[in-house]
Amino acid sequence: MKAKEKVKKTKEVTKAHGYNGMLVVIEGTDGSGKSTQVNLLSQFIKDKSYGCTVSEWKTSRLISGVINEAKEKNMLNTTTYSLLYAADYTDRLENEIIPALKAGFVVLMDRYIYTAYVRDSVRGHDIKWVKNLYSFAPKPDLVFYLNVPTEILIKRLIAKNGVLDYFESGRDIGLSTDTYSSFEIYQKRCLEEYKKLKKEFNFIELDGTKSQEELHKEIRAKVQELLDSGFVS
Repeated sequence: MKAKEKVKKTKEVTKAHGYNGMLVVIEGTDGSGKSTQVNLLSQFIKDKSYGCTVSEWKTSRLISGVINEAKEKNMLNTTTYSLLYAADYTDRLENEIIPALKAGFVVLMDRYIYTAYVRDSVRGHDIKWVKNLYSFAPKPDLVFYLNVPTEILIKRLIAKNGVLDYFESGRDIGLSTDTYSSFEIYQKRCLEEYKKLKKEFNFIELDGTKSQEELHKEIRAKVQELLDSGFVS
C-alpha cells in the first residue's frame, strides 16, 4: 500500500500543470517544420489508443478573425499585437486545452507561450512584462524546439509560399525596407531569443534540418517514455 502511495506521489510531483493529461509543445520559427511534426505525433499517439487533441497558434474562434483583420489593415502596434495574441491563447486555454488535460488527453501545441516571449521581445517589449502577461499558463511536460538556420528558413518559406510574410519578416517594426534583409534580421533576433529560452525552460533542442522521419523518431521516443511510465491517467 505504501509503495503505491509513493508512486502516486511521484507522478503528482512530475506533473507541473496538475492535470490528468499530458501537455506537449513543439516550438520553432515559421518554416521549421513544427506543424508536420505535430501532425505525425498526433497520429502516433492516436494509434496508441490515447486521446489526443491539437491546438495551434492563432486559432481561437473568438479572436483569430480579429487578428487577421487587424493584420490585413496594418492596424497592429506592438502592444495590440501582444494583447490580441494573449487573448487568443487565453480563449483556447479555457475552451480547448484545460478541458482536454482534465479529461486525460495528450494535448499537442503547435507553438506555445514561448512564441509570444520571442516575438514580443523582438518587437521591443520587456520580457518580464510578457512573462507576467502569460503567468497563468500551465507548464508543459515536454517542449521540443526545432532549430533551423535563417538561410534555410528563407528557402523553405519561399518554396512553400512564393513570398515572405510581412509580419514574419518583421516589416511591421521597420527593420529594413528590403523584405529579405528584414526577414534575415528579424529571424536571427528570434533565434537569439529562443536560445535564451532554451536554457531557462529546458527545451529539448532538435536539429530542424534533419528529415521529417528522423525528427519524428526522436520526438516519438521522448513521448513514448512518458506514456510508458503511466504519465497519462
